[in-house]
Amino acid sequence: MSFAPMAVAFLPAGARRGRRLAALTLLLAVGGAGGALAETPLPDSENGRYAFKPATEGVVRLDTRTGKVSTCTDKGSGWACYEIADERAAFDAETGRLQAEIDRLKKEADTLRAANDSLKAQLASAGQPGVKTDEALPKSDKLPQPQITEKDGQRKLEIPLPSDQDVNRVMGFLERAWRRLVETANRLQKDFSGDKI
Repeated sequence: MSFAPMAVAFLPAGARRGRRLAALTLLLAVGGAGGALAETPLPDSENGRYAFKPATEGVVRLDTRTGKVSTCTDKGSGWACYEIADERAAFDAETGRLQAEIDRLKKEADTLRAANDSLKAQLASAGQPGVKTDEALPKSDKLPQPQITEKDGQRKLEIPLPSDQDVNRVMGFLERAWRRLVETANRLQKDFSGDKI
């Protein structure tokens, strides 16, 4: 402040008055702004726990113990701080949930393996052979094999005919297959003609 009067002293009297008026206005403006800032003090930092930085609409608060960041604004009745969403915390929570699910599924798989091994041991102790899917099933009744016989110097091949029971079984199978084929054809014809029910 000591330089201002010296600079003003070198100016003519009319200019000095204008400069003094400008300086006085500047002092009042700065003093008024200082008073406004004094009316809305920053929130208490609780022994250095919080670090504050000015922001566009208030301040940003960093909790130095937990690392959480909040935005604080003066709502008129006092300061209100709202925590900023932490994407890392949400990511860590989801990772924890997925890890717990993996652990549960591993335990379940181990339980199922133990039950499967127990069943295999029971089958082995019962003396039953394991089911093999790559081998053909044995036939329940064997048909007589054709025989070559010689009669009167001629060789004859005698092929045994199937029994009536075998013929009836084959005919029953063919009838059921034919009926299913006809029913399927009728159903397709109805579907394509638009007579769906």
